[in-house]
Amino acid sequence: MTPDPAQAPDGAPPARPGLVATYRRLWPYLWPYGRPDLQRRVFLAFGLLIVAKFVTMVTPFTFKWATDALVALTDPKPGAAIPTGVFAAPMVLIGLYGLSRVAMAGLTQVRDGLFAKVAMHAVRRLALQTFDHMHRLSLRFHLERKTGGLTRVLERGRGGIEELSRLMVLTLVPTIVEFVLVIGVLAYEFDWVYSAVVFVMVAAYLGFTWKATQWRIEIRRRMNNSDTDANTKAVDSLLNFETVKYFGAERREAERYDASMAKYEKASTQTYVSLAVLNAGQAVIFTIGMTVVMWLAARDIMAGRTTLGGFVLVNTMLIQLSMPLNFMGMIYREIKQALIDIDDMFLILHRNPEIADRPDATPLRAQGGTVEFRDVRFAYDPARPILRGVSFTVPAGQTVAIVGPSGAGKSTLSRLLFRFYEPQGGRILVDGQDIAGVTQGSLRAALGMVPQDTVLFNDTIGYNIRYGCWDATDAQVREAAALAQIDRFVSALPEGYDTPVGERGLKLSGGEKQRVAIARTILKGPPILVLDEATSALDSFTEREIQDALDTISQNRTTLVIAHRLSTVVNADEILVLDKGVIVERGAHQGLLDAGGVYASLWSRQREADAALAVLQGADGERGRVGVGREAVPAE
Repeated sequence: MTPDPAQAPDGAPPARPGLVATYRRLWPYLWPYGRPDLQRRVFLAFGLLIVAKFVTMVTPFTFKWATDALVALTDPKPGAAIPTGVFAAPMVLIGLYGLSRVAMAGLTQVRDGLFAKVAMHAVRRLALQTFDHMHRLSLRFHLERKTGGLTRVLERGRGGIEELSRLMVLTLVPTIVEFVLVIGVLAYEFDWVYSAVVFVMVAAYLGFTWKATQWRIEIRRRMNNSDTDANTKAVDSLLNFETVKYFGAERREAERYDASMAKYEKASTQTYVSLAVLNAGQAVIFTIGMTVVMWLAARDIMAGRTTLGGFVLVNTMLIQLSMPLNFMGMIYREIKQALIDIDDMFLILHRNPEIADRPDATPLRAQGGTVEFRDVRFAYDPARPILRGVSFTVPAGQTVAIVGPSGAGKSTLSRLLFRFYEPQGGRILVDGQDIAGVTQGSLRAALGMVPQDTVLFNDTIGYNIRYGCWDATDAQVREAAALAQIDRFVSALPEGYDTPVGERGLKLSGGEKQRVAIARTILKGPPILVLDEATSALDSFTEREIQDALDTISQNRTTLVIAHRLSTVVNADEILVLDKGVIVERGAHQGLLDAGGVYASLWSRQREADAALAVLQGADGERGRVGVGREAVPAE
């Protein structure tokens, strides 16, 4: 679906669409353009719908005819036995009544079966479009939203689309057809007064339904909000399972979740109570209307204007009408409730991505891979500038490191390079091409990233490595793993590359996850490599191993290293020291040490911290080998 030109950007969501606007947006999904096979199903389903409604109208008449036939046979001699041959006509009519009911039910089920593929196709299209659009929205949008809340919106939106596609096509139209037929039959067979009573009853029924449903809408919205809040808290707590255990916060998390569930309980109770009020009111209105019509029929029987079969006909038709009438109330009720469920989905779908390709964007022509920042200025919040005119160049095939204290803006540089955000000033160029004028897909295809916090998909090791190049062969996957120094570890596992890594890769250690991240970047084979504090969270031994792997893949590639530990960048071609959004020093490792500036101070503090840590680890190791009254076991 093409976005509205009047849509607001990520930071300013548009106003919620009204009922008519939502129907208009839904129509392309409910009518499958470009799918003649599904369109034929729609036409066939509508044809069966009309046939089923005419059969529905015939069914009460077969009941009436059978009743009149039985009355005619029993009237002359009440209680006397009737010869079998004479009884044949009522028996045939009763059989016809049974066949008509079977036909009515069968046609309805065949219709529903035919339309099921159309309905689920609509669900699939909209769900896929929304999911795809979520990936196109900016990083800022996802940082401001909760993952559990987004998945809940998607889940409820799918359900809402399924309900709407079925209710509008399979219930609304047949209900209108049946209502018109009932009004016509009553006027033709009896009197216009019958039709008037039924018309007034239906009008009162729908009016009450509309008013009651309007009252229930806000209750339903509160229930959905509390449900989303409870689900979000549950997902957040379970994703941070280890942190909860570290701090013994199980009870606090349970109380936090229960507080959300208490709100959900209250809103859900109000929802069910309001539903009971709605159903009771509908039952009272329909019962009054049916009683009046049956009283009219009884009066006409006593006056000789109709037969007992006519009384049965009226009763049967109204009972049959009660089902679509109930659907009529349900249609409005469920459509309004489904609109609440899909409203948030449409709000997401109609958000403009903060970062979008220009209409004249061209693919990036990556050659050597030279990266240049020219007077780049950026702030997440205008009141707090992050980068204040940063300029530097990473020549093709060379390694440039960015170091500095926390909050200096180091990681922001990588986010700007990947175009997760746009700078408020200055330009970023790759091989002389402004990245703002190239397609995002081509830009990111030329970039490889090994982040500090590697998050893996809940799949196998092989799947996560192959993510770097989906068309790679098994041999290429193993070669990449070997270069990342993880092939031996994987080969020693019982399931090898088919070993599941668990949620967010929690079944692997930090070093193993980093090696998987390195392997998939090797498999991608980008000309430009970004290492964003890739070893800062690892122990010294693992850090050295990972650093060896990183040095291997950095060869002959343009490499931008964002580092916290200075020992990992001593061999960089150039080191840039970033402080408070400004490059305050630049040069090679030894030259910066000799200058005695910020870099030298950072280096000195890290050496002192490393020395103190080594002393502590040595003392802990000695204590780990001392046992009092038990076997001494080396400390791990």
